[in-house]
Amino acid sequence: MPLQLRSLIRPDATLELSLAEVAMPEPAHDDEVVVRVEAAPLNPSDLGLLFGGADMATAQVSGTAERPVVTARLSPAALAAAAGRVGQSMPVGNEGAGTVVAAGASAAAQALLGRKVALLGGAMYAEYRAIPAAQCLPLPAGATAAQGASCFVNPLTSLGMVETMRREGHQALVHTAAASNLGQMLNRICLKDGVPLVNVVRKPAQAALLREQGAQHVVDSSQPDFQAALQEAIAATGATLAFDAIGGGTLAGQILVAMEAAIARKEQAAYSRYGSNVHKQVYVYGSLDRGPIEIARGFGMTWGVGGWLLFPFLQKIGPHHVQQLKQRVAEELTTTFASHYTREVGLAEALTLQAIGVYGKQATGEKVLLRPSAG
Repeated sequence: MPLQLRSLIRPDATLELSLAEVAMPEPAHDDEVVVRVEAAPLNPSDLGLLFGGADMATAQVSGTAERPVVTARLSPAALAAAAGRVGQSMPVGNEGAGTVVAAGASAAAQALLGRKVALLGGAMYAEYRAIPAAQCLPLPAGATAAQGASCFVNPLTSLGMVETMRREGHQALVHTAAASNLGQMLNRICLKDGVPLVNVVRKPAQAALLREQGAQHVVDSSQPDFQAALQEAIAATGATLAFDAIGGGTLAGQILVAMEAAIARKEQAAYSRYGSNVHKQVYVYGSLDRGPIEIARGFGMTWGVGGWLLFPFLQKIGPHHVQQLKQRVAEELTTTFASHYTREVGLAEALTLQAIGVYGKQATGEKVLLRPSAG
C-alpha cells in the first residue's frame, strides 16, 4: 500500500512523525486526477505543520529503517498553541510534482493523463495524491519533477509580493532573508521587471551571492554600519514596503526607522512630531525568529506591521489573476523561477535525525527535496 508521511501531536505533549499505509487513491470525481508524487520540497512553510512547534533538539527515532518513528517534546506553550490539532494525524506538504497515472472522465482531467505536472493542495509528502485537475500545472515539455516541485509556493509568493506592491501604491521593496531560494527568485523577478529592491541578508557570503546575481542594493545586518547602509539603500530606491521573513526581533522596526529617515531626506519638510504622511508598511510572512516583534518607535504615526500569507492573497486577487501568475511561472520555470537543492531524501530518510538536522535548521543554501516515489 502507498505510504504517506503523517504528523501527530499527542495529548501528552509529544510530537510523532511516522509513515502511514493508506489506500491507493482513485479519482473521486470526473475532474480529479491521481498523481504519482515524485518530488516535493521541504519548505519552511511546511515545517510548521510537520514539527508542530516541538523542540526538535529532543527528537528521538524508533521503529525500523523502513518505518521510522520520530518523537519530540512540546513545551506547555507550544502544546497550547497546537491545541486545535491534538490527536489528529495530519498529512504534510503544500506542493509537489509528478506524473498523472489516473484521471476522471472530464476533458480537463483526461488531458493530463500521462503528463508531468506540478500540484498544490497539501498532503504531498506521499507516494500518490488524488487532486482536482484545476490544482495541477502541466510542466513544459522536457521539464523534470524536480524542476517543477517548487512551482507554486516560492514563485507565487515572490510574484505576490511584487503584485502587492503595485496594488498598494508602492514603488519599491525591501526583503529580508534575501539570499534564500525565494529571495533569489524575487531578485530575478525585480531585475527582469525593473522593480527596485533592497535585499537584507545576515552574512557577508550571502551579500556576495546576491551581488553576483545582479542585485543592486544589498545590506548585511551583521555589519556595524547596517542601519546607515539600510537607510541609504531605501533612500536610493524609495522603498516604503517590506516583506520580512524573520518575524521576531528588532528588524521590522529598524526597516521602518530607515524608511522614515529616507522620506525625511527626500521631502525636506518642516518638522512634525507625527512624522511624514507617507505610509510605511512591513508585512511579516515568515518566522525564522519565533520571538516577539520588537518595535522601537522612531517613524511617526503613518505605518503598519501586519501578516501576509500567500493563500489569502491568491483568494483576494481571484482565479483570473492567479492563472496569469501561474502561466508566467510555467513560461519561466527553468530561469526566473528555478529552484536549487543541495540534498534529496526519500520518505524514510526524511525521518532520520541527520536529515531533520539539515532541513530543520532552514539554512540558506541547504534546501532539501523529498522524493516520495521513484520516477
